[in-house]
Amino acid sequence: MAAKTKKKANSQNPQPPSPLKLPIIGNLHQILPVPHRSLQALSLKHGPVMLLHLGQIPTLIISSSDSLREMTKSHDISFSGRPNLKIPRQITYNSKSISFSTYGDYWRHSRKLCVLHLLSSKRVHSFLPVRQSELSSMLSLISHQSSSGPVNLSPIIYTFTTNIICRVALGRSAIEEGQYRLLHDSIREVTELVGAFNVEDYFPSLKWLNRFSNLDARIESLFKKFDGFISSVVEDHIVAGVRDDAAAAAGDLVDVLLSLQKDDSLGISLTMDEVKAIILNMFVGGTSTSYIFLEWAMSELIRNPKVMKKLQQETRMVAGKNSMVTEEDVNKMHYLKAVVKEVLRLHPPAPLMLPRETIEDTELQGFKIPTKTRVIINAWAILRDPKFWDAPEEFMPERFMNSGLDFRGQDFDFVPFGVGRRICPGMQFAVTTIEFTLANLVHHFDWEMPSGLSGEDLNMEETQGLTMHRKYPLLLVAKKMDWS
Repeated sequence: MAAKTKKKANSQNPQPPSPLKLPIIGNLHQILPVPHRSLQALSLKHGPVMLLHLGQIPTLIISSSDSLREMTKSHDISFSGRPNLKIPRQITYNSKSISFSTYGDYWRHSRKLCVLHLLSSKRVHSFLPVRQSELSSMLSLISHQSSSGPVNLSPIIYTFTTNIICRVALGRSAIEEGQYRLLHDSIREVTELVGAFNVEDYFPSLKWLNRFSNLDARIESLFKKFDGFISSVVEDHIVAGVRDDAAAAAGDLVDVLLSLQKDDSLGISLTMDEVKAIILNMFVGGTSTSYIFLEWAMSELIRNPKVMKKLQQETRMVAGKNSMVTEEDVNKMHYLKAVVKEVLRLHPPAPLMLPRETIEDTELQGFKIPTKTRVIINAWAILRDPKFWDAPEEFMPERFMNSGLDFRGQDFDFVPFGVGRRICPGMQFAVTTIEFTLANLVHHFDWEMPSGLSGEDLNMEETQGLTMHRKYPLLLVAKKMDWS
């Protein structure tokens, strides 16, 4: 049950501090060129709870663990809304995805069924054969490509993460080769667009200006690509026959969703657009998080050879000469888990999380927060806050050794997956995949930069958008271990 102890906003409370704003555009110019970095710099001047005026939209910026803790423990429902943003609305079937749907019955029920049928610990464990099969294929591909020069690890990782989510959520063992590039480019484009400037999202009264750009055409093109792919998946399941008994619950997510169209036992009757939106959400979210993490993890290990060597020693000591590190082995690898946490700290997949919106008048840290205020949580700033983290810019997995810090939403200094009701439901699925995969990548191969370059030469530039990808592909030399 939701806590009923939260305080309503006192009309006498002041508004949060704000930097000076310009006419019309407000503070928009101050969040460029890199929003999470610019917002961190502003918070150091104006405080961890700060009000910006981004065009016509009042926007609360939260940049400290203390303010995040109060928000979550005392006012979580008040801060659980989602703004009605143009691009997510049009891409996700009128905001029917779990990530972008508004707080309410539909969101609760759709999130519950995805956790129950795809993302619970029991279900995640049941997908072990899929992870093993796809990992074996990826390791073989790296071995093959490494014989002719440096390996472009980025598309290999993407194919791996895509295949896993295709099999466990969509019921397909693979997708056509040409669709990988199409889906990869489409996912990257939509995350960049959602995180980019769009007139309607900041100046609702000026949305007519979009007629003079190609934005609407780009959104329509993206929607057609996603809808065509998801529709083909749904049609395959319909042709095969929708199961309406216990077999559906044991099947993939599409089986479950289609069976629920006939059975409203969860209290909702899903439309076909809602089915498609949930499938799209699971596919994009399940692919992106693991892919982004593994790219950054290998990047940091290349730049920090002492960490790489220590991690390899652990995996090779625990797993020995076995052909594959098992998930039982992974549970014994404490340094691996520290490395995973440190990568998540420095490279949270969504540095500003998804924007929220207050659904009622409330307060935070003594400040008045009106309803319909947009809310941005700067997870990137919290994860590098020097008040909590020693040497916050350095890659130091040792900081997590013998530490009880966890990412499941109770430690507000460490929030790579978010907090509260809106915490990422796929956290367990993602972490299980990335720990298992990273352990095997460093166990099977020695890695180095191509052409005699050192790790210090690796370009670590980020893309800008909803998620924080590497800007450039990751090309590395892979030398397979000789266990003979």
